[in-house]
Amino acid sequence: GTGGLLSSGGIGGSGGAGFGGLSAAGGAGGSGGTSGLLAGLVGAGGGDGGTGGFGTVGGGAGGTGGNGGAVAGSGGAGGVGGISSNGAGGAGGNGGGAALLLGSGGGGGAGGYSLVADGGFGGTGGDAGLLGFGGAGAAGGAALGVTGNGGHGGTGGKAGRIFGDGGGGGVGGDGGTAAGVGGAGGNSVFIGNGGNGGNGSNVPTPATGGGGGLGGILLGANGIQGFA
Repeated sequence: GTGGLLSSGGIGGSGGAGFGGLSAAGGAGGSGGTSGLLAGLVGAGGGDGGTGGFGTVGGGAGGTGGNGGAVAGSGGAGGVGGISSNGAGGAGGNGGGAALLLGSGGGGGAGGYSLVADGGFGGTGGDAGLLGFGGAGAAGGAALGVTGNGGHGGTGGKAGRIFGDGGGGGVGGDGGTAAGVGGAGGNSVFIGNGGNGGNGSNVPTPATGGGGGLGGILLGANGIQGFA
């Protein structure tokens, strides 16, 4: 639910589990609620997204984080992707965007892991408004079996249009067949540094790290490329 003038948005509910059957995927987590108009002035922000449900043939996606209020407030974090026993892990939810004036984007939710298939992709960090930092991209989920690929790390969110650093990219998940690559860092816009790229996993062999985000056009350094 949407928060009052100075309160946070509600937290999204978790997705239900799916067991047995050919279509027993986990349910998606619910989205977080938007925070109140001025919630950021008292440290409140959008509600976090709910966790994706467990599924035998695929984990549920994590819910999207709620947005910050219209004037001031940070975005909520994305929900974690669901675990799967026989299918791919669920994708992590994206972080919520910040309020138009002041606030940072919410961090993405981590990708869910899988026992035999691919890990879920990490969620993207939310974007800031005018003044604030981009949310961090989340880690990709691990593939715990011998054949699955590690999930890609999430991309960092974009910084505020006047001031702020881009969010860092998420690290790639460990894999069986192939390691997950790191997520790209978020860009700054006017004043601020680009986010650093996330490192690639080195299990079973090193994967590429994410590229660093661009620094602000007036002042700021580019982010550092993630390591393999």
